[in-house]
Amino acid sequence: MTPEQRDRFRERLETQRQEYLDSRMAARESTQPVQLDQASVGRLSRLDAMQGQAMAKEAQRRRDVQLQRIELALRRIDSGEYGFCNACEEEIALRRLESDPAAALCIACASRQEQE
Repeated sequence: MTPEQRDRFRERLETQRQEYLDSRMAARESTQPVQLDQASVGRLSRLDAMQGQAMAKEAQRRRDVQLQRIELALRRIDSGEYGFCNACEEEIALRRLESDPAAALCIACASRQEQE
């Protein structure tokens, strides 16, 4: 991988990190506790709100996982380990990194891990 390619991946990862941080801030309100006052909110509306809250929390959890993957990829860039598989230490194909710049495993190791 050339230094220019590495810089391009760093830029993409930093942009993605900022997008995830921005979406985290925007989603805070939807993960707030649901008000249980039946006088102001009907039972079905409350259940609907609770379901929406659960979905928002799961989306937030997924964003946090992806943000962690991005942070780890940026650390690998800083340490010079970016682009190499964490399992077999072989180079990760550029097409895979183009698709997912936070990928830490080559296709073979990722496939093996999914089958386990």
